[in-house]
Amino acid sequence: MKDIISTTLILFSVIDIVGNIPIIIDLKNKGIKIESAKASFAALLIMSIFLHSGEAILSLFGVDVQSFAVAGSIVLFLLGIEMILGVTLFRDDPKSNSGTIVPIAFPLIAGAGTMTTIISLHSKYSSLDIQIAIIINVILVYIVLKTSGWIRAKIGPGGANVLRKLFGIILLAIAIKLFRENFHLIITQKS
Repeated sequence: MKDIISTTLILFSVIDIVGNIPIIIDLKNKGIKIESAKASFAALLIMSIFLHSGEAILSLFGVDVQSFAVAGSIVLFLLGIEMILGVTLFRDDPKSNSGTIVPIAFPLIAGAGTMTTIISLHSKYSSLDIQIAIIINVILVYIVLKTSGWIRAKIGPGGANVLRKLFGIILLAIAIKLFRENFHLIITQKS
């Protein structure tokens, strides 16, 4: 149960659906219709496929999970920096006409950071724990997508900013932990 809670919180921090409420509202204000169920299902499918075949994809390129986890921890670290400092290091194309799959399901929910995190988590947690965490997060994503207007009105821009910075600090700590654990494994395997 502890591992499920840990993986759920890690994925929740990376997906940052609460921090992305302003983006979702902006898309809706531009007249882009977002189908909450369809976007959630697409994100679930993308993350599940990557969970179960990500290692096979990596092996095609001759990359081990620990090396990918170290690289992923660096990406997570940079995502945390983005969240805390309010800067943009990773740029996505927000001009897509399709609002449900692109940019909501991919890359907003199941983007590079999420997929990197899933592979990184796989080096420490079981596939079942991660799959349950993915499902829990997709349910939370669905709820947020369905109620994004109401949530924004209740927490306001300041509340959303505080949550984003809080999850950024958590993400930095997670990134450092993943780096330390997996880098150590890489070094000991070389010896």
